[in-house]
Amino acid sequence: MMVNKPLVLTYLYLLIYILLSSGVILYNKWVLSPKYFNFPFPITLTMIHMGFSGVVAFLLVRVFKVVTPIKMSFEIYATCVIPISAFFAASLWFGNTAYLYISVAFIQMLKALMPVATFLMAVMCGTDKPRCDVFLNMLLVSVGVVVSSYGEIHFNIVGTLYQVTGIFAEALRLVLTQVLLQKKGLTLNPITSLYYIAPCSFVFLFVPWYLLEKPIMEVSQIQFNFWIFFSNALCALALNFSIFLVIGRTGAVTIRVAGVLKDWILIALSTVVFPESTITGLNIIGYAIALCGVVMYNYIKVKDGRAAQPETIPERTAKDWKLEKKSSDIFIPSGNNDVGGGGNISASDLNVDEEAPLIPSLRLSHIGRTQLSNHAV
Repeated sequence: MMVNKPLVLTYLYLLIYILLSSGVILYNKWVLSPKYFNFPFPITLTMIHMGFSGVVAFLLVRVFKVVTPIKMSFEIYATCVIPISAFFAASLWFGNTAYLYISVAFIQMLKALMPVATFLMAVMCGTDKPRCDVFLNMLLVSVGVVVSSYGEIHFNIVGTLYQVTGIFAEALRLVLTQVLLQKKGLTLNPITSLYYIAPCSFVFLFVPWYLLEKPIMEVSQIQFNFWIFFSNALCALALNFSIFLVIGRTGAVTIRVAGVLKDWILIALSTVVFPESTITGLNIIGYAIALCGVVMYNYIKVKDGRAAQPETIPERTAKDWKLEKKSSDIFIPSGNNDVGGGGNISASDLNVDEEAPLIPSLRLSHIGRTQLSNHAV
């Protein structure tokens, strides 16, 4: 019996992605939680991640020259990179702060609101149009999240507000990525995105850190274990590259299914790792309702994406997805920036991970996947 090596590799990459994505979230919770490592400084932790990612990206781009930096004018940097970095920093700040107040399981349930937030932002920014079928799905998701919240034993309004604010900041960042960068014909791969976004996000985070966390850190006894923070930042960086491997080998449906599977695994794992986070029957019912809305929304987006697919994909696509030392690291979109259209999968299409600054705009279509499967590194 012949083993399909590309298929085995694809599932291996998906497994690595699910493990790393779940691992980063559980690790962050463990580090921040007063009951465990007790480092209740989410902005500091996020700055460590951004600083580490920025340094590694700099080494890969400038020293080892794994990829070539794109020609970034000051105008593009000021109008695109800076606002995207600001919302990226905000989403990480609020999202990580939520770990101090609410459980990982409940956070994952609240994250079901991501399609709702992204759709609303896309409509506001003019990249999507109001549609009755999508609106009904969004309503179903919202009802599910409300039911799940009602069933949460350790419900905390502060933590919930932090998480929801982080979700909307992330949604706006995704839409801005599509509107600002893709309109200028730029799409960055994971290394170049971190190279430009991470240092800028670090600077944005410095202001709230100086005002909110620095005074507390000066008077409180904090433990700083180098290996804990190094391994934590390394996991966050590895997550970026695992996403890059996954999106080079799979299509929209596979990534969506993997995202849903990851959420369920994470909810189950979190109750084992953190026994104090109890899940009630109403939690599960509410999340299941929300998930039905998300699955239906995903189906609509995939169907729209397939309807809008061109019959052929540019031969450049496979080349663009290789980490080569040339300008093919920049993907030039076909000009179709509508949500769900064109050769790429749009910002509103997917669940995203905390540490991935620009990657959601880089998802390949099914046509791209079939063309790429013969060329993937």
